[in-house]
Amino acid sequence: MADDAPDPAPPPSPAGPVVLIGGAEDKRRDRVILSRFAELAGGPDARIVVISTASTLGDRAADAYRSLFGELGVVKVEAIRPLTREDANDADFVSVLSDATGVFITGGNQLRLVSVVAGTRLADALHRAHDRGAAIAGTSAGASAAATHMVAFGRPGATPKHRMVQISAGLGLVDRVIVDQHFEQRGRLGRLLAAVALSPGLLGVGLDEDTAALVWGDGTLEVLGRGAVTLVDGSAMTSDAFRTKGHRPMMVSGAVLHSLPTGYRFDLRAKRLMGGPAESPGEAGFPHLAQDREAS
Repeated sequence: MADDAPDPAPPPSPAGPVVLIGGAEDKRRDRVILSRFAELAGGPDARIVVISTASTLGDRAADAYRSLFGELGVVKVEAIRPLTREDANDADFVSVLSDATGVFITGGNQLRLVSVVAGTRLADALHRAHDRGAAIAGTSAGASAAATHMVAFGRPGATPKHRMVQISAGLGLVDRVIVDQHFEQRGRLGRLLAAVALSPGLLGVGLDEDTAALVWGDGTLEVLGRGAVTLVDGSAMTSDAFRTKGHRPMMVSGAVLHSLPTGYRFDLRAKRLMGGPAESPGEAGFPHLAQDREAS
């Protein structure tokens, strides 16, 4: 083979999709997000496990999702709620994930979830399920915890400020991103900008309520639901985050902001917009759309 021959393309990733949900997903009407997850998990043949560790509602949260997935045609739905690291290392909890085709992680408190699950046999089983192709979904706290890096807590506001956000390690199912949820509804743009300023190698992902970012194994992100997904790319940004003190505003310049409603797709690895819903049968992507607009 010649020295200048291109490297062969990597084989397709067998990893299953990860559905990051901004919380308050529609549970009563069209159920677009929950229906899509159930379909990805196998539809009527799915075997879904609900993990409700993050929730303060006890078994009620798990029971609610068990009922919802049952209404969507999934017969086999189990629920687990490990509350200690000892629980998360227990063989009975771990074995439940052995043949799961889908895992749904509820909302609540992401620090509770990660402090119990991360680094345990249950976390290993979750990764094995993901690696063999199972669909994984997390809503609200479950979405934040799914990434390698996690917003542990923070304060709302549109202006990024020093000490506005605390970052910790997550469960590591999605790499090179940091996720925030209830994004538009709770005014969290400032803290996502602050998080990216502190870690500019990460892509910030802000999820509105009843909105999801569906992340495929090849690094493609697809938007579902009622709101928008906000992406903050700090690759070329400049910030004074390293010297800002107290709770003062920090300077952030050159960050690239994307706001993507349902149907749009984004390449997380190349950090570029890929396309969206066509406006007419002849418009398959943005080059054609741009040409049409120039001609009009």
